[in-house]
Amino acid sequence: MSTSLVYRSSAGYELLMRTLYRRHYATRLRVVADQVRPGASVLELCPGPGALYQRHLRARAGAYTGADVNPAFLRRLQARGADVLAVDLSNAPELPAADVVIMQASLYHFLPDASAIVDRMLAAARERVIIAEPIRNLASSELPLLRVLGKRATDPGTGGEGHAHRFTAVTLDRLMEGYAGLTVSAFTIPGGREKVFVLDPRLS
Repeated sequence: MSTSLVYRSSAGYELLMRTLYRRHYATRLRVVADQVRPGASVLELCPGPGALYQRHLRARAGAYTGADVNPAFLRRLQARGADVLAVDLSNAPELPAADVVIMQASLYHFLPDASAIVDRMLAAARERVIIAEPIRNLASSELPLLRVLGKRATDPGTGGEGHAHRFTAVTLDRLMEGYAGLTVSAFTIPGGREKVFVLDPRLS
């Protein structure tokens, strides 16, 4: 299956993220990293080119593994000293255990049943699950051209209809209501493009 231009190169992915988040791009990474206890082991799902690891978690985490289906992203992470796991998460029944399991800007890949991957994250995490997901997207733009570009730009190569859909503030909150008893924090990052949920599996 074809991979979008954004997912063919780390530079393309980074350019898109910087364009979308503008001056809040660095803040986007920092607020997620701040939720990780220093010394904690981290499993990051769909880490992209590894910006969160490279800029924050390499110094903060006690151990780190990035799990992704994209071999180019995994090679980049591995070259920077990270452990990597090549896996199609839509088909992986179990995830390796870690203190903290993170997914940033990738939950939409698992629509329409995104709760299944959240449940697997909770089963793997000993301390925290951190989900940061965009609630304002090009793919949901009212402008037809931007909407088409947004839908085509972010298929990592696995295909499927889920990549054509994105969360809104309403639909993401609706999904996460099912984990209200485990949620210790929920907030929108500066700029309002992304919302972060921090879950504690020990509260179940």
